[in-house]
Amino acid sequence: MATDTAETTGRLADQLLRLTKRLRKGHVRRLTPLGITPTQARVLQILAHAEAHAEQPPRMADLAERLDVVPRSVTTLVDALEVAGLARRSQDPANRRVVRVTLTEAGQEVLARLWQARREAAEELLAPLSGDQREALSALLEQLDVARCGVDKGPT
Repeated sequence: MATDTAETTGRLADQLLRLTKRLRKGHVRRLTPLGITPTQARVLQILAHAEAHAEQPPRMADLAERLDVVPRSVTTLVDALEVAGLARRSQDPANRRVVRVTLTEAGQEVLARLWQARREAAEELLAPLSGDQREALSALLEQLDVARCGVDKGPT
């Protein structure tokens, strides 16, 4: 019985990895025409999350932490988003040494198109499932998501 569980777990891991890869490819294929990388999309999502929850705009160091990258990588990402007019750096009024990053109106518009691209990629992947099957899968995935311990629950 333990072998069956181990085999099932291994098969599930493989299936989840394959499906995640397919979903990511579909998402990236839809991002390309927008001229944005998946990591830049994550930055925009983090900025939107902070704004939606009335949090202070993140600092560059906050973005690096959320993305799990070194701070100089965030500089390059934010530079590109700023050149494209999607994000803006500004000094923190309480501490002029601190730079915060906010989403611009154009960034919000691109983010709406990003979310649409994500939904389209998911629709493509989930097309073989009925509505009831999607609900069941969603409930199972939610159960796994809620069960994760000590993991940041911010936007992905």
